[in-house]
Amino acid sequence: QVHLEESGGGLVQAGGSRRLSCTASGRTFSELPMGWFRQAPGKEREFVSAIAKIGATTYYSNSVKGRFTISRDNGKNTLYLQMNSVKPEDAAVYYCAAVGNPIVIITKREAEYDFWGQGTRVTVFT
Repeated sequence: QVHLEESGGGLVQAGGSRRLSCTASGRTFSELPMGWFRQAPGKEREFVSAIAKIGATTYYSNSVKGRFTISRDNGKNTLYLQMNSVKPEDAAVYYCAAVGNPIVIITKREAEYDFWGQGTRVTVFT
């Protein structure tokens, strides 16, 4: 079992920056492919970004590519999402997630994520 806890959500002005964190416990963090998803009001949850176990490979959705950066510190068991040039459409509850299958290196597919945090809300004001 993996416990994930997000933090860092809150108010951010459009054009500003915000960094989300996700602390993991329960399994060796460096063995977990990790990802960020988000869900805006009235919308389905969507993929934002993913990072491989060791962190050399990353994926981004087209909507955040070039603005958001995913990273991980395996020594601190922590996943990050640096959000820059934030737009109103980035407002959502952000979830971090972990893949439990040891065969998976990195994935964008929500169905492959086995463990989820409770989410942290990002509100964008103009």
